[in-house]
Amino acid sequence: MAKRNTFYEDEKIEKKIDIKQLGRTLKYILPYKKLLFLMSCMMLVAAVVSLLPPRLLKIIVDQVVVQEDYRRLALVGGGLVFLAAVEILSTFIQTRSMGKMGLSIITRIRTDIFERLQLLSFDYFDNRPDGKIVVRVTEYINGLAEFFSNYVMMFAIYIVKIVVVTVFMLSLSPLLTLIVFATVVPMMTIVFILRSRLRKMHTKLRAKNSNRTAFLVESIMGEQIVKNYNRIEINKGIYRQIHEDSANVWWSISKRARLNGPVVSIFWHTGTLCIYGVALAMILSGNDMITAGVVITFTTYMSSFQDPLSQISTIIQELAQVSSNLEQVFDTIDYPLEIKEKENALELHHVKGKVDFHDITFAYDEDVNILEHFDLHVKPGETIALVGPTGAGKTTVINMLTRFYDVKAGSVTIDDVDVRDVTLHSLRQEVGVLMQDPFIFKGTVIDNIRYGRWDATDEECIAAAKMIFADKFIMKLKDGYQHVLEERGSGLSAGEKQLISFARIVLKNPSVIVLDEATSAIDTETELLIQQALEVLIKDKTAFIVAHRLSTIRNSNRILYISNKGIAEEGTHEELMAKKGLYYDLAR
Repeated sequence: MAKRNTFYEDEKIEKKIDIKQLGRTLKYILPYKKLLFLMSCMMLVAAVVSLLPPRLLKIIVDQVVVQEDYRRLALVGGGLVFLAAVEILSTFIQTRSMGKMGLSIITRIRTDIFERLQLLSFDYFDNRPDGKIVVRVTEYINGLAEFFSNYVMMFAIYIVKIVVVTVFMLSLSPLLTLIVFATVVPMMTIVFILRSRLRKMHTKLRAKNSNRTAFLVESIMGEQIVKNYNRIEINKGIYRQIHEDSANVWWSISKRARLNGPVVSIFWHTGTLCIYGVALAMILSGNDMITAGVVITFTTYMSSFQDPLSQISTIIQELAQVSSNLEQVFDTIDYPLEIKEKENALELHHVKGKVDFHDITFAYDEDVNILEHFDLHVKPGETIALVGPTGAGKTTVINMLTRFYDVKAGSVTIDDVDVRDVTLHSLRQEVGVLMQDPFIFKGTVIDNIRYGRWDATDEECIAAAKMIFADKFIMKLKDGYQHVLEERGSGLSAGEKQLISFARIVLKNPSVIVLDEATSAIDTETELLIQQALEVLIKDKTAFIVAHRLSTIRNSNRILYISNKGIAEEGTHEELMAKKGLYYDLAR
């Protein structure tokens, strides 16, 4: 297991940040080819139409005003109205289409990253604070939504406008157009250099913001501990420091980004002065190619040329931020699946419950083995208890059985079938696990129980609750089984949460049952009732029980004392007590 990334450590992404990440979005855009074609047509129409009024303005100056031909004024006025209507309609269509496409693209990206998170192994979540995962699927994608819904279309529109304006300027004066490009090329070169540096700074800002979110989530989840241990003032100081780190990076980006405007203005005003100077010299020299109408029309086109360039430079800065967002979103989508099914994986059916661990070696951290050459053979219907010191590997044994983690060497089999050869769905359908820390979802009590089997009827859910004596506390709730529980079961005691978890496993009715310290939060009276229910629940089923309470494991067929990377002692409660060894010391 890699070192867990905490809120005070910047995430280090191995892949080089590259603008090519944007190319990956093509797979999300290509399904909308027809819509793209329509938008492209509308963009071209809008770009051409928006540049025709200056041509009409040239006619007014050179023919209506200079030649006093006022008959054309009405035609030119009507033409301006018509062009305005066409431009408004085409712009409306392309904006609406882009909004629809942008929403669809972001929906697919959100779906892909969520589905990936459902498939990723525990190792991925073990190595990252929850906040740093949350920020990737919320803040980062929100930034992408803004970009795809607005900036992508605007970028395309501005490019089309620049091309069309260039054609129109060339038709008026190639020489003046050359002056414009002599100004634009060095200007955009500097803009791209600034963008390249900003991209790296945005990556750093993303890391700092991620740290801040991770600390916020951790503080909210640990609110009771924070108050209980008087950590409020300390946490305030930590948050101020984390926020200051983020703010300092943001301010550095802001200062550098503000250089963009002056750079564009300096080059553009210089180019404008050069154009006026050259045009004046040509007019004074009697050059017939330059008239007052040409100069006015060309300078109008220059304005139409300048605005897209300025906007493109702004979008390029946004691109630096989006490139960083995309990189981290795709890092999650591309994260390798440690636990995955083989092709043509088998379905587990009619499991008898024979479980074998063959020469297992496992480590979370490289070169630090938790288990070495671990062997365990369990007959159908046996109840196996796992005891031993913290960190010895008790939970690791059951994690490999459920494929929460995969063995590094050796194999785990159920009914002589390697768990790596079966579908994850059927494996986890047949192996039920009760965790030490039960998770309660926001919703009704009965829906939380139904999490064990979604197609269960209300009657089946209630019967499961009654079997483990959860009905007693549920009926005391305001609305009984329809009582709406808050997030994480706020308002319920630890024991009540665990009883709901027990009801789930009863409803699921798996062939192999695993209890991982599942009774640690239950009071003695409730535990006695659950013991009776468990006798019915695990009858004729294979069961693994990880527990420190002797009352929970005393009647197990075998008790394994896990220590020193393997099984240190094995036997029944009476046999191990008679040995007066490790288990005996634990019992005392």
